Amino acid sequence: MTAALTASPVVPAVPDVTDTSDILQLDGLLSSRELAVQATVRAFVDTRIKPNIAQWYEGAFFPTEIMHELGDLGVLGMHLHGYGCPGRTAVEYGVAAMELEAGDSGIRTLVSVQGSLAMSAIHKWGSEEQKNHWLPSMATGRTIGCFGLTEPTAGSDPSAMKTFARKDGASWILSGEKRWIGLASIAQVAVIWAMTDDGARGFLVPTDSPGFVATPITSKLSMRASIQCDIVMTDIRLPDTALLPGATGLRGPFSCLNEARYGIIWGAMGAARDSYQAALDYSQERLQFDKPLASYQLTQEKLVNMLLEIQKGILLAIHIGRLKDAGTLRPEQISVGKLNNVREAIAIAREARTVLGGNGVTLDYSPLRHANNLESVRTYEGTDEVHTLILGSHITGIPAFR
Repeated sequence: MTAALTASPVVPAVPDVTDTSDILQLDGLLSSRELAVQATVRAFVDTRIKPNIAQWYEGAFFPTEIMHELGDLGVLGMHLHGYGCPGRTAVEYGVAAMELEAGDSGIRTLVSVQGSLAMSAIHKWGSEEQKNHWLPSMATGRTIGCFGLTEPTAGSDPSAMKTFARKDGASWILSGEKRWIGLASIAQVAVIWAMTDDGARGFLVPTDSPGFVATPITSKLSMRASIQCDIVMTDIRLPDTALLPGATGLRGPFSCLNEARYGIIWGAMGAARDSYQAALDYSQERLQFDKPLASYQLTQEKLVNMLLEIQKGILLAIHIGRLKDAGTLRPEQISVGKLNNVREAIAIAREARTVLGGNGVTLDYSPLRHANNLESVRTYEGTDEVHTLILGSHITGIPAFR
Protein backbone atom coordinates (compact mmCIF):
# COMPACT_ATOMS: atom_id res chain seq x y z
CA MET A 1 0.00 0.00 0.00
CA THR A 2 1.38 3.42 -0.96
CA ALA A 3 2.16 5.65 1.99
CA ALA A 4 -0.25 8.43 2.85
CA LEU A 5 0.58 12.03 2.06
CA THR A 6 2.66 13.68 4.74
CA ALA A 7 3.62 17.30 5.19
CA SER A 8 7.14 18.41 4.31
CA PRO A 9 8.92 21.79 4.24
CA VAL A 10 8.15 24.02 1.28
CA VAL A 11 11.40 24.69 -0.60
CA PRO A 12 12.07 25.32 -4.29
CA ALA A 13 12.33 22.18 -6.37
CA VAL A 14 15.30 21.30 -8.54
CA PRO A 15 14.05 20.71 -12.10
CA ASP A 16 14.97 17.54 -13.94
CA VAL A 17 16.54 18.84 -17.15
CA THR A 18 16.73 15.32 -18.58
CA ASP A 19 12.92 14.97 -18.73
CA THR A 20 12.18 15.78 -22.36
CA SER A 21 8.43 15.64 -21.65
CA ASP A 22 8.79 18.65 -19.32
CA ILE A 23 10.65 20.82 -21.80
CA LEU A 24 9.76 24.04 -19.96
CA GLN A 25 10.92 22.55 -16.63
CA LEU A 26 7.52 23.21 -15.05
CA ASP A 27 8.43 20.95 -12.15
CA GLY A 28 10.73 23.79 -11.14
CA LEU A 29 7.61 25.86 -10.41
CA LEU A 30 6.52 23.34 -7.77
CA SER A 31 7.81 23.15 -4.21
CA SER A 32 9.35 20.02 -2.78
CA ARG A 33 6.14 19.45 -0.82
CA GLU A 34 4.04 19.69 -3.99
CA LEU A 35 6.41 17.34 -5.81
CA ALA A 36 6.21 14.91 -2.88
CA VAL A 37 2.41 14.87 -3.15
CA GLN A 38 2.69 14.27 -6.87
CA ALA A 39 5.16 11.43 -6.42
CA THR A 40 3.06 9.74 -3.74
CA VAL A 41 -0.16 9.84 -5.75
CA ARG A 42 1.65 8.79 -8.93
CA ALA A 43 3.05 5.75 -7.12
CA PHE A 44 -0.47 4.81 -5.95
CA VAL A 45 -1.81 5.15 -9.48
CA ASP A 46 1.06 3.14 -10.96
CA THR A 47 0.61 0.26 -8.53
CA ARG A 48 -3.13 0.24 -7.85
CA ILE A 49 -4.91 1.82 -10.82
CA LYS A 50 -2.94 1.31 -14.03
CA PRO A 51 -2.48 -2.48 -13.71
CA ASN A 52 -6.24 -2.95 -13.25
CA ILE A 53 -7.99 -0.14 -15.09
CA ALA A 54 -8.42 -1.88 -18.46
CA GLN A 55 -10.19 -4.79 -16.79
CA TRP A 56 -12.34 -2.47 -14.67
CA TYR A 57 -13.23 -0.34 -17.68
CA GLU A 58 -14.12 -3.30 -19.89
CA GLY A 59 -16.23 -4.85 -17.15
CA ALA A 60 -17.86 -1.57 -16.09
CA PHE A 61 -16.63 -2.34 -12.59
CA PHE A 62 -15.74 0.01 -9.76
CA PRO A 63 -13.92 -1.52 -6.77
CA THR A 64 -15.70 0.13 -3.85
CA GLU A 65 -12.85 -0.63 -1.45
CA ILE A 66 -10.74 1.87 -3.33
CA MET A 67 -12.61 4.70 -1.60
CA HIS A 68 -11.05 3.52 1.69
CA GLU A 69 -7.65 3.40 0.02
CA LEU A 70 -8.07 6.93 -1.37
CA GLY A 71 -9.04 8.08 2.11
CA ASP A 72 -5.94 6.46 3.55
CA LEU A 73 -3.90 8.15 0.82
CA GLY A 74 -5.24 11.52 1.95
CA VAL A 75 -6.92 12.77 -1.23
CA LEU A 76 -10.57 12.89 -0.12
CA GLY A 77 -11.59 16.44 0.78
CA MET A 78 -7.90 17.14 0.31
CA HIS A 79 -8.24 20.94 0.09
CA LEU A 80 -10.53 21.24 3.13
CA HIS A 81 -9.25 22.25 6.55
CA GLY A 82 -10.39 21.01 9.96
CA TYR A 83 -12.91 18.30 10.83
CA GLY A 84 -10.38 15.56 10.08
CA CYS A 85 -9.77 16.76 6.51
CA PRO A 86 -6.25 16.75 5.01
CA GLY A 87 -5.94 20.55 4.78
CA ARG A 88 -3.68 20.68 1.73
CA THR A 89 -3.22 23.60 -0.67
CA ALA A 90 -5.00 24.08 -3.97
CA VAL A 91 -1.84 23.29 -5.93
CA GLU A 92 -1.22 20.15 -3.88
CA TYR A 93 -4.75 19.02 -4.65
CA GLY A 94 -4.20 19.94 -8.29
CA VAL A 95 -1.11 17.79 -8.77
CA ALA A 96 -2.93 14.92 -7.02
CA ALA A 97 -5.88 15.31 -9.41
CA MET A 98 -3.51 15.30 -12.39
CA GLU A 99 -1.91 12.04 -11.27
CA LEU A 100 -5.25 10.39 -10.50
CA GLU A 101 -6.61 11.21 -13.94
CA ALA A 102 -3.43 9.93 -15.57
CA GLY A 103 -4.76 6.64 -14.22
CA ASP A 104 -8.39 7.18 -15.19
CA SER A 105 -10.84 10.06 -15.35
CA GLY A 106 -13.43 8.01 -13.52
CA ILE A 107 -11.21 7.59 -10.47
CA ARG A 108 -10.38 11.30 -10.33
CA THR A 109 -14.06 12.10 -10.84
CA LEU A 110 -15.15 10.09 -7.82
CA VAL A 111 -12.50 11.79 -5.68
CA SER A 112 -14.03 15.07 -6.88
CA VAL A 113 -17.59 13.94 -6.15
CA GLN A 114 -16.63 12.99 -2.62
CA GLY A 115 -14.36 15.94 -1.81
CA SER A 116 -15.04 18.88 -4.10
CA LEU A 117 -18.79 18.41 -4.21
CA ALA A 118 -20.31 16.50 -1.27
CA MET A 119 -17.72 17.34 1.39
CA SER A 120 -17.30 20.91 0.14
CA ALA A 121 -21.05 21.49 0.38
CA ILE A 122 -21.06 20.40 4.00
CA HIS A 123 -17.83 22.26 4.79
CA LYS A 124 -19.00 25.51 3.16
CA TRP A 125 -22.67 25.54 4.09
CA GLY A 126 -23.29 23.03 6.88
CA SER A 127 -23.84 23.58 10.58
CA GLU A 128 -21.11 22.70 13.07
CA GLU A 129 -23.09 19.63 14.01
CA GLN A 130 -23.32 18.53 10.37
CA LYS A 131 -19.61 19.12 9.77
CA ASN A 132 -18.55 17.21 12.86
CA HIS A 133 -20.93 14.36 12.11
CA TRP A 134 -20.07 13.76 8.45
CA LEU A 135 -16.69 15.17 7.45
CA PRO A 136 -14.24 13.10 9.54
CA SER A 137 -15.55 9.77 8.27
CA MET A 138 -15.93 11.10 4.71
CA ALA A 139 -12.27 12.13 4.70
CA THR A 140 -11.32 8.51 5.41
CA GLY A 141 -13.64 7.12 2.73
CA ARG A 142 -15.54 5.10 5.34
CA THR A 143 -18.57 7.28 4.69
CA ILE A 144 -19.34 8.02 1.05
CA GLY A 145 -21.29 11.02 -0.18
CA CYS A 146 -22.89 12.09 -3.42
CA PHE A 147 -24.06 15.42 -4.82
CA GLY A 148 -27.49 15.63 -6.44
CA LEU A 149 -27.95 18.68 -8.64
CA THR A 150 -28.37 17.55 -12.27
CA GLU A 151 -31.80 16.31 -13.30
CA PRO A 152 -33.14 14.46 -16.36
CA THR A 153 -34.39 17.76 -17.82
CA ALA A 154 -32.15 20.23 -15.97
CA GLY A 155 -28.45 19.91 -16.73
CA SER A 156 -26.88 23.20 -17.76
CA ASP A 157 -29.77 25.16 -16.22
CA PRO A 158 -30.08 24.21 -12.54
CA SER A 159 -32.66 26.95 -12.04
CA ALA A 160 -35.07 24.69 -13.94
CA MET A 161 -34.81 21.85 -11.43
CA LYS A 162 -38.09 20.13 -10.57
CA THR A 163 -37.05 18.51 -7.30
CA PHE A 164 -39.02 20.24 -4.57
CA ALA A 165 -39.00 20.28 -0.78
CA ARG A 166 -42.05 21.56 1.07
CA LYS A 167 -42.22 22.42 4.74
CA ASP A 168 -44.49 20.21 6.81
CA GLY A 169 -44.46 21.34 10.42
CA ALA A 170 -41.00 20.63 11.80
CA SER A 171 -40.14 18.42 8.79
CA TRP A 172 -39.49 18.68 5.08
CA ILE A 173 -41.06 16.48 2.42
CA LEU A 174 -38.69 16.00 -0.52
CA SER A 175 -39.58 14.58 -3.95
CA GLY A 176 -37.93 14.62 -7.35
CA GLU A 177 -35.41 12.99 -9.66
CA LYS A 178 -31.68 13.44 -10.26
CA ARG A 179 -29.47 12.00 -13.02
CA TRP A 180 -25.75 11.36 -13.54
CA ILE A 181 -25.06 11.40 -9.82
CA GLY A 182 -21.66 9.92 -9.00
CA LEU A 183 -21.38 7.35 -6.17
CA ALA A 184 -25.10 7.54 -5.36
CA SER A 185 -25.71 3.78 -5.22
CA ILE A 186 -22.92 3.22 -2.67
CA ALA A 187 -23.23 6.49 -0.74
CA GLN A 188 -24.48 6.83 2.81
CA VAL A 189 -25.41 10.51 2.47
CA ALA A 190 -26.66 12.53 -0.48
CA VAL A 191 -26.37 16.30 -0.77
CA ILE A 192 -29.61 17.06 -2.61
CA TRP A 193 -30.44 20.45 -4.05
CA ALA A 194 -34.14 21.24 -4.29
CA MET A 195 -36.43 24.14 -4.89
CA THR A 196 -38.47 25.39 -1.95
CA ASP A 197 -40.93 28.21 -1.47
CA ASP A 198 -37.86 30.32 -0.64
CA GLY A 199 -35.72 29.26 -3.60
CA ALA A 200 -33.03 26.59 -3.98
CA ARG A 201 -31.79 24.92 -0.79
CA GLY A 202 -29.50 22.02 0.04
CA PHE A 203 -30.43 18.98 2.14
CA LEU A 204 -28.42 16.13 3.65
CA VAL A 205 -30.38 13.00 2.84
CA PRO A 206 -29.37 9.64 4.33
CA THR A 207 -29.56 7.21 1.43
CA ASP A 208 -31.35 4.61 3.56
CA SER A 209 -34.29 7.01 3.90
CA PRO A 210 -37.63 5.52 2.82
CA GLY A 211 -38.39 6.81 -0.66
CA PHE A 212 -34.75 7.16 -1.81
CA VAL A 213 -33.75 4.91 -4.73
CA ALA A 214 -30.43 5.14 -6.60
CA THR A 215 -29.96 3.06 -9.76
CA PRO A 216 -26.60 2.84 -11.55
CA ILE A 217 -26.54 3.89 -15.21
CA THR A 218 -24.96 0.94 -16.98
CA SER A 219 -25.20 1.66 -20.72
CA LYS A 220 -22.19 3.99 -20.81
CA LEU A 221 -19.47 4.40 -23.42
CA SER A 222 -17.50 6.62 -21.03
CA MET A 223 -16.54 6.56 -17.35
CA ARG A 224 -17.11 2.82 -17.30
CA ALA A 225 -14.89 2.24 -14.27
CA SER A 226 -16.91 4.59 -12.08
CA ILE A 227 -20.45 4.90 -10.81
CA GLN A 228 -23.10 7.33 -12.02
CA CYS A 229 -26.74 6.92 -11.08
CA ASP A 230 -30.32 7.95 -11.51
CA ILE A 231 -31.97 8.95 -8.23
CA VAL A 232 -35.71 8.89 -7.59
CA MET A 233 -36.98 10.47 -4.36
CA THR A 234 -40.57 9.97 -3.33
CA ASP A 235 -41.99 11.87 -0.34
CA ILE A 236 -38.82 11.59 1.75
CA ARG A 237 -39.46 13.03 5.20
CA LEU A 238 -36.49 14.91 6.62
CA PRO A 239 -36.00 16.73 9.92
CA ASP A 240 -35.25 20.42 9.87
CA THR A 241 -31.66 19.55 10.84
CA ALA A 242 -31.17 18.02 7.36
CA LEU A 243 -31.18 21.51 5.82
CA LEU A 244 -27.78 23.05 5.02
CA PRO A 245 -28.32 26.32 6.89
CA GLY A 246 -25.74 28.42 5.04
CA ALA A 247 -26.83 27.71 1.47
CA THR A 248 -29.59 29.84 0.02
CA GLY A 249 -30.16 30.09 -3.70
CA LEU A 250 -28.01 28.65 -6.46
CA ARG A 251 -24.88 30.26 -5.02
CA GLY A 252 -24.58 27.17 -2.80
CA PRO A 253 -24.28 24.49 -5.50
CA PHE A 254 -22.36 26.79 -7.87
CA SER A 255 -19.66 27.32 -5.24
CA CYS A 256 -19.19 23.55 -5.10
CA LEU A 257 -19.18 23.23 -8.89
CA ASN A 258 -16.31 25.71 -9.03
CA GLU A 259 -14.33 23.48 -6.68
CA ALA A 260 -14.92 20.52 -9.00
CA ARG A 261 -14.12 22.56 -12.10
CA TYR A 262 -10.81 23.55 -10.58
CA GLY A 263 -9.80 19.91 -10.17
CA ILE A 264 -10.73 19.21 -13.79
CA ILE A 265 -8.24 21.84 -14.99
CA TRP A 266 -5.45 19.70 -13.57
CA GLY A 267 -7.00 16.30 -14.12
CA ALA A 268 -7.49 16.74 -17.86
CA MET A 269 -3.78 17.34 -18.26
CA GLY A 270 -3.10 14.05 -16.48
CA ALA A 271 -5.16 12.17 -19.07
CA ALA A 272 -3.46 14.14 -21.85
CA ARG A 273 0.02 13.45 -20.48
CA ASP A 274 -0.62 9.73 -20.14
CA SER A 275 -1.97 9.60 -23.71
CA TYR A 276 1.07 11.44 -25.02
CA GLN A 277 3.45 9.18 -23.11
CA ALA A 278 1.74 6.07 -24.50
CA ALA A 279 2.12 7.43 -28.03
CA LEU A 280 5.74 8.44 -27.47
CA ASP A 281 6.72 5.06 -26.05
CA TYR A 282 4.92 3.18 -28.82
CA SER A 283 6.44 5.31 -31.56
CA GLN A 284 9.95 4.52 -30.33
CA GLU A 285 9.33 0.78 -30.22
CA ARG A 286 7.07 0.11 -33.22
CA LEU A 287 8.87 -0.43 -36.52
CA GLN A 288 7.23 0.65 -39.75
CA PHE A 289 9.06 0.40 -43.08
CA ASP A 290 12.08 -0.85 -41.10
CA LYS A 291 12.30 2.29 -38.96
CA PRO A 292 10.73 3.36 -35.65
CA LEU A 293 7.59 5.43 -36.07
CA ALA A 294 9.30 8.14 -34.05
CA SER A 295 11.81 8.65 -36.86
CA TYR A 296 9.18 10.00 -39.25
CA GLN A 297 8.51 13.73 -39.55
CA LEU A 298 4.73 13.34 -39.36
CA THR A 299 4.97 11.38 -36.11
CA GLN A 300 7.36 13.89 -34.58
CA GLU A 301 5.00 16.72 -35.52
CA LYS A 302 2.14 14.95 -33.73
CA LEU A 303 4.24 14.40 -30.62
CA VAL A 304 5.52 17.97 -30.56
CA ASN A 305 2.02 19.43 -30.92
CA MET A 306 0.79 17.23 -28.07
CA LEU A 307 3.67 18.25 -25.84
CA LEU A 308 3.15 21.95 -26.52
CA GLU A 309 -0.48 21.85 -25.42
CA ILE A 310 0.27 19.73 -22.35
CA GLN A 311 2.97 22.12 -21.20
CA LYS A 312 0.73 25.14 -21.77
CA GLY A 313 -2.17 23.41 -20.00
CA ILE A 314 -0.07 22.53 -16.94
CA LEU A 315 1.33 26.07 -16.83
CA LEU A 316 -2.25 27.38 -16.87
CA ALA A 317 -3.22 24.96 -14.09
CA ILE A 318 -0.30 26.05 -11.91
CA HIS A 319 -1.16 29.72 -12.39
CA ILE A 320 -4.84 29.14 -11.56
CA GLY A 321 -3.81 27.08 -8.54
CA ARG A 322 -1.60 29.88 -7.24
CA LEU A 323 -4.49 32.32 -7.65
CA LYS A 324 -6.74 29.95 -5.71
CA ASP A 325 -4.23 29.61 -2.89
CA ALA A 326 -3.92 33.41 -2.79
CA GLY A 327 -7.70 33.73 -2.47
CA THR A 328 -8.02 35.82 -5.64
CA LEU A 329 -9.34 33.24 -8.13
CA ARG A 330 -12.49 34.33 -10.02
CA PRO A 331 -15.13 32.07 -11.61
CA GLU A 332 -14.37 33.24 -15.14
CA GLN A 333 -10.73 32.26 -14.65
CA ILE A 334 -11.86 28.76 -13.70
CA SER A 335 -13.87 28.69 -16.93
CA VAL A 336 -10.73 29.54 -18.92
CA GLY A 337 -8.95 26.54 -17.45
CA LYS A 338 -11.81 24.08 -17.71
CA LEU A 339 -12.71 25.01 -21.28
CA ASN A 340 -9.16 25.08 -22.58
CA ASN A 341 -7.63 22.10 -20.83
CA VAL A 342 -10.43 19.61 -21.42
CA ARG A 343 -10.78 20.64 -25.06
CA GLU A 344 -7.05 20.23 -25.62
CA ALA A 345 -6.88 16.98 -23.67
CA ILE A 346 -9.50 15.36 -25.91
CA ALA A 347 -7.60 16.45 -29.02
CA ILE A 348 -4.36 15.07 -27.58
CA ALA A 349 -5.90 11.72 -26.63
CA ARG A 350 -7.42 11.33 -30.10
CA GLU A 351 -4.16 12.27 -31.82
CA ALA A 352 -2.22 9.89 -29.60
CA ARG A 353 -4.53 7.10 -30.71
CA THR A 354 -3.57 7.73 -34.35
CA VAL A 355 0.09 7.10 -33.53
CA LEU A 356 -0.92 3.70 -32.16
CA GLY A 357 -2.75 2.74 -35.35
CA GLY A 358 -5.18 -0.14 -35.05
CA ASN A 359 -3.69 -1.20 -31.73
CA GLY A 360 -4.93 2.08 -30.32
CA VAL A 361 -8.54 0.97 -30.36
CA THR A 362 -7.81 -1.78 -27.82
CA LEU A 363 -7.67 -1.50 -24.06
CA ASP A 364 -4.01 -2.49 -24.20
CA TYR A 365 -3.32 1.24 -24.56
CA SER A 366 -4.80 4.20 -22.73
CA PRO A 367 -5.46 7.04 -25.23
CA LEU A 368 -8.87 5.99 -26.57
CA ARG A 369 -10.07 5.15 -23.05
CA HIS A 370 -8.95 8.61 -21.97
CA ALA A 371 -10.67 10.19 -24.99
CA ASN A 372 -13.93 8.41 -24.19
CA ASN A 373 -13.75 9.43 -20.53
CA LEU A 374 -12.95 13.02 -21.41
CA GLU A 375 -16.20 13.27 -23.36
CA SER A 376 -17.91 13.03 -19.97
CA VAL A 377 -15.46 15.46 -18.36
CA ARG A 378 -16.15 17.87 -21.22
CA THR A 379 -19.86 17.68 -20.47
CA TYR A 380 -20.11 17.74 -16.68
CA GLU A 381 -19.43 20.75 -14.44
CA GLY A 382 -20.32 23.00 -17.36
CA THR A 383 -20.22 22.12 -21.05
CA ASP A 384 -17.96 23.90 -23.53
CA GLU A 385 -20.95 26.01 -24.47
CA VAL A 386 -21.67 27.06 -20.89
CA HIS A 387 -18.08 28.07 -20.20
CA THR A 388 -17.93 29.90 -23.54
CA LEU A 389 -21.01 31.88 -22.53
CA ILE A 390 -19.56 32.61 -19.08
CA LEU A 391 -16.44 34.02 -20.73
CA GLY A 392 -18.42 35.79 -23.44
CA SER A 393 -20.54 37.51 -20.82
CA HIS A 394 -17.42 38.51 -18.91
CA ILE A 395 -15.56 40.05 -21.85
CA THR A 396 -18.55 41.77 -23.47
CA GLY A 397 -20.68 42.56 -20.46
CA ILE A 398 -23.66 41.03 -22.28
CA PRO A 399 -25.15 37.80 -20.91
CA ALA A 400 -26.18 35.56 -23.81
CA PHE A 401 -27.52 32.50 -22.01
CA ARG A 402 -31.09 33.06 -23.18
